Amino acid sequence: MYLLAALLTTFGSPGSVCVPAPGPEYYAFELVTTKNIPGTGLAKGSAEVSVSGSSPFAVALASDGSYVYDVEVSLARMRAPSGGYLVAWVATSDLTQVVRIGALDGQLRARGSVQWNKFIVVITLEPDDDSASPLWTGPVVFRGMSRSGMMHTMVGHGALQQENCAAFGYGN
Repeated sequence: MYLLAALLTTFGSPGSVCVPAPGPEYYAFELVTTKNIPGTGLAKGSAEVSVSGSSPFAVALASDGSYVYDVEVSLARMRAPSGGYLVAWVATSDLTQVVRIGALDGQLRARGSVQWNKFIVVITLEPDDDSASPLWTGPVVFRGMSRSGMMHTMVGHGALQQENCAAFGYGN
């Protein structure tokens, strides 16, 4: 009897409405301002990553078998610039692949998807809203790296201490 009471206290009564809890902090990361654009010095940005809901299964997969993630970027404590468009991009950490998410809306938000486990988010100020543009041309306003992108190999540490981190693209 005590167990049933404890379960009902913990999980609610049968038939109660379950409200999904917010995702863990691990799936969100900060976007840092470059302070290259006036009015961005005190601005804050974030990117929230979630498993794509575009599949009837638990996770969506790309054609190469990698997970598809939804990414929502948002900026706060700043006004939209009077000239140009703030555009969100995702890229591999070595910038060999870049995908345009889209222009931020009136609430300074944009939503898109990414098919890489390790990636960076870049917000730029573009002169026009050209959805066919393969790469940004304007200045970078915000940037941030996915949590998994912050991890790197053990090269230069521990048993691999004799190896040069810089040769693998990492600083010490």
